[in-house]
Amino acid sequence: MIEARRISKFFSVINEDRSAEGFTVLNSVSLSIESGSFVSLLGPTGCGKSTFLEILAGLQAPSDGEVWIDGNLVLEPLPSTRKEMEEYKRKYRFLSPIANSLFRDNPKHDIAMIFQDYAVFPWMTVRQNVHFTLKLRGVAKADRPDLAARYLRMVGLVGSENKYPSQLSGGMRQRLALARALSVEPKIILMDEPFAAVDALTRERLQEDLLHLWRETKKTIVLVTHDVDEAVYLSDEVVVFSPLPGSIRNKVSVDIPRPRRRSSVEIREIKERLLAMYRFDTVHEADYII
Repeated sequence: MIEARRISKFFSVINEDRSAEGFTVLNSVSLSIESGSFVSLLGPTGCGKSTFLEILAGLQAPSDGEVWIDGNLVLEPLPSTRKEMEEYKRKYRFLSPIANSLFRDNPKHDIAMIFQDYAVFPWMTVRQNVHFTLKLRGVAKADRPDLAARYLRMVGLVGSENKYPSQLSGGMRQRLALARALSVEPKIILMDEPFAAVDALTRERLQEDLLHLWRETKKTIVLVTHDVDEAVYLSDEVVVFSPLPGSIRNKVSVDIPRPRRRSSVEIREIKERLLAMYRFDTVHEADYII
């Protein structure tokens, strides 16, 4: 289970005239995500969804609040006063904030993150990309070929093992990123707009493949998206973020049996409700009921 407790994030900016200012990206965001569920984070551009996802992954420390996964603290907030800094140094000594007690409890959680830009190594073949992840996981060299073949088969990349990422389509590169994520054997997969760069038909196919993998592996998936259709079709719950400072505006359950039809009345009704929230937050139209 993922528990985000009162997560806030503040960024400082130094202007050209050397004056300092700052802005709050996230403001006291609390969210619980059940194990094995599929949750989408939806909201306008710049509302802090991706920042929140990176905090869940431990890639950024919150300015305030905590993230717990299966009872383990992911990252503590960074110290904001001299007293807090001294206490932090005594506690962690030579460890960076990102390490967060690395030597005492390794690993704290099993997370894989998939980005919009694929995040695969262009100088490695498809097979080598997956082998590299298996190596980092500590899998014996003799076991890597069979395991790599299994993950590539799961994402439909059989026959492309010797190709380089530059020789793959956008959809195939994202499949490779997914295969690398699966090869970590994570409990949780965090996805930051993974299908934004592909065409509509490829996007739908990737969505179907993702649902199939989710049902098969029972992973917890958290997806950041701007696409209302995608959020409703895929998710058990859609978490709607407000514009900056980002906070949770609403949580909408998608209690529609699977498999779902994209054109169903039930899906259309939830989409219309979410689009109404979007319109209110972006252009402040309020001639509807939320």
